Amino acid sequence: MGFGALSLAGLIGENTLTASAQGAIATGGSPLTPKAPPLQATAKRIIHIFAQGGPSHIDTWDPKPEMAKHVGQDVTAIGGMPLPPQFKFTKRGQSGTEVSELFPKIGEHIDDIAVIRSMNTDIPAHEFATLMMNTGSGRLVKPSVGAWTLYGLGSENQNLPGFVALGGGLGGASNWRSAFLPGAFQGTLVSTVSAPAEKIIANIKSYHATPDQQRKQLDLLKTFNEAHAEQLNRESVLEARIQSFELAFKMQTEAMDVFDINHEPQHIRDMYGDTETGRRMLIARRLVENGVRFVQVWAGGWDHHTDVKGNLKKQADMIDGPVGALLKDLKDRGMLKDTLVVWGGEFGRTPRHDRGARGEPGRDHHNKAFCSWMAGGGIKGGQAYGATDEFGFDVVKDKVHVHDQHATMLRLLGFDHEKLTYRYNGRDFRLTDVYGNIVDGLIA
Repeated sequence: MGFGALSLAGLIGENTLTASAQGAIATGGSPLTPKAPPLQATAKRIIHIFAQGGPSHIDTWDPKPEMAKHVGQDVTAIGGMPLPPQFKFTKRGQSGTEVSELFPKIGEHIDDIAVIRSMNTDIPAHEFATLMMNTGSGRLVKPSVGAWTLYGLGSENQNLPGFVALGGGLGGASNWRSAFLPGAFQGTLVSTVSAPAEKIIANIKSYHATPDQQRKQLDLLKTFNEAHAEQLNRESVLEARIQSFELAFKMQTEAMDVFDINHEPQHIRDMYGDTETGRRMLIARRLVENGVRFVQVWAGGWDHHTDVKGNLKKQADMIDGPVGALLKDLKDRGMLKDTLVVWGGEFGRTPRHDRGARGEPGRDHHNKAFCSWMAGGGIKGGQAYGATDEFGFDVVKDKVHVHDQHATMLRLLGFDHEKLTYRYNGRDFRLTDVYGNIVDGLIA
């Protein structure tokens, strides 16, 4: 019987709620009830724009004009023939931070942006690095950044999911899962926003029961559940399912309003653009404006092994206007000061020609150096933090690992990343594992 109990603990362990979450449900509350962070916070919410695929850092945010001197040479330090930056950089804003010609609209807000030129990660493989960027682990099943954010802060709107993933790609649910955290903290996937509001979230409305009938059904279910709890104690799996039913019921009205961009003035819709990416950015703003704590906007397509100049231009054109519009819109509404916007991929690309015989000119995967940027939410904008060597191959100043970026994001939300933990399987887990340092130079 002892071994049987151990097996049962393993089966239900993933769904075991924290004491506070259990207490909230036991009193009829919700694990998503908003909570104050233990430290002073400058950010209340996060929009993570994930450029999956590995954007070329030396063509986007890390200018290397001196590389042109080495064209045609076999440079041992980078393992091959250099491929210089394919785009020009100009100084923008009062800060004079250099911005690629790929991003004229985003560049208008460079004084609010901190470009991190010294990012690095562990392994240059898409699957591993994508999970690392989104969960802090490339192999273990761990909660996503959004799930940790919800776990720590709860949600400001109990009628909407606290964590929404707009689109997805490589790795699927692994990028927004809650893993061993309670299921209430998992992200809600919205795969496309190019549809009428009632179809964006499938099956959100019942075509067979009225709201009054649904309310009676849920109340009856609650009665059965309470009787079950009196006899067999509470089960976290069942409680999480009940919470999801309640949330779905509440979403029927408010979610449809939030996802209906026709409520926006025409000039706002025009500013974002009538594209999938533009609609995702606009809905991201509408979600955080309505109390959603964490929104991930999937903006993939940066895996440019061939024709890096042509393909990179196409991809940048897709995001420049919408992301520029998002930053402007947030600032105009007074929301940028407490909304942290993060852009970046899972790694960068080589400063040499691709060696995979897939066509030229292109760049291969590169984990030793890449770029990301952060804006709003207490970030010190108008700066380029860290530096790489003359080729952009390796970091030579102020190295920032993915764990360091995560630690900094949590600090802006009001958390010590070493203390935001969850006990599972006999160990206190955290987003940054046993690593990570807060990058003070990025914080205003």
